[in-house]
Amino acid sequence: MLVILMLAGVYFLGNLIPRTDFRSTLGLFVILFGLMFLIFGLSEEKTPWFFIFIAGLLLRFSLFLAIPQWSEDYARFLWDGEILRLNENPYAETPAEFLQNHPLESSPILKQLFPLLNSPEYYSVYPPLNQGIFWLSAKAANGLLANGIISLRLLLLLGEIGVFMLFLKLLTAFQLPQKLLWLYWLNPLVILEITANLHFEGLVLLLLLATVLALKNEQPSTAGSFWGLAIGVKLLPLLLLPTFVFFPETKKNTLFWFGSLVAVLVSFFWLLLDSSWMNFFQSLTLYQGKFEFNASVYYLLREVGFWIYDYNTIGMLSKMLSVLTLGLVVYFSWKKKPSTLPELVDLWVLIYLVYLVLQPVVHPWYLIPAFGLSMLTGRSTFVIWSFAAIFSYRAYSGAIVAEGPLFLTIEYLLVLGGICLDYFLPKSKLNLKS
Repeated sequence: MLVILMLAGVYFLGNLIPRTDFRSTLGLFVILFGLMFLIFGLSEEKTPWFFIFIAGLLLRFSLFLAIPQWSEDYARFLWDGEILRLNENPYAETPAEFLQNHPLESSPILKQLFPLLNSPEYYSVYPPLNQGIFWLSAKAANGLLANGIISLRLLLLLGEIGVFMLFLKLLTAFQLPQKLLWLYWLNPLVILEITANLHFEGLVLLLLLATVLALKNEQPSTAGSFWGLAIGVKLLPLLLLPTFVFFPETKKNTLFWFGSLVAVLVSFFWLLLDSSWMNFFQSLTLYQGKFEFNASVYYLLREVGFWIYDYNTIGMLSKMLSVLTLGLVVYFSWKKKPSTLPELVDLWVLIYLVYLVLQPVVHPWYLIPAFGLSMLTGRSTFVIWSFAAIFSYRAYSGAIVAEGPLFLTIEYLLVLGGICLDYFLPKSKLNLKS
């Protein structure tokens, strides 16, 4: 009965309720989160994993035909894929430049996608490994937008099934209760951001979990390869490099570093074509120094900047916070010096937390890799944040994107509570292991 209620809620939230209707979005999300915890609390450790697996699949299949409503990123995914299908370089021109410079080569689906793009004046910021997935989706689309969305969804769903299976192995290996997986597999944020809105953080989590399992099985070259591929999907896992430098099993392991290097080279060699790498990094730089959304520490420092300089100091602040993030990552990696695999994963969760707290842009789907990894640690911060992140969608409730200070405050007070429970009052933290 609880699963049926979740199924109805996920269907309505992903298919029928626009993100501009924040009241309905928030109300349904709260109900779904409550139902997830109710299932988690009522289920016994002996509950067959196959039952929960099927339940989670049903929730995801209820979104099979949904048009993404919470994000327009899918339009750029399909745009880049169609550019590749036309044997053009997605890094060579911005979408606006392509339509202007290639009016005869433009396909109908490109003209359909262009009005949906949120950054038509920017070069693509998606790494080459992603572009290969985009190309597959464009081939499967055969000129139809709905087909492209469904093909992306199928690929991401296969990744989610892989995540589930890896969790089963790792929770057993880490001697943790199997039902912790329910908090990921039935989590409304995970389901909506990956399956409905087609974000690739689920694939990043898949590859990071595969890295952990390979290390557990003493397969260093395989572990390095999976980590390198995770970097190829999203650059952020590169931030974990210092942790491997201080981890005894990898710091002097030639096979691990060789596997990593080969995977990264294979993932990024496309950028060596023409001026691709320059355009790619130009967009990354602009992204880091121009956009801001759902931030915490950055917003506080920005207000100080307004008070001192009387203008938005995002250019200076983003650079300062990037340096601070890197410094803290190296410091915590050196300070903690993980000697076991659980300690290594716990350090990864801390690094993701430091990064996300200090970033100017924190979209809700950015949380998913850290949230998934935190299931192997018993930490509660990202479980809480996976709920609190829904308050960031208050920004889309009007015709113009405008964040509400009250809702941001609620979100980050909840996150701060989780941080205090996990890192400052560890004896009082939520007992997710039981």
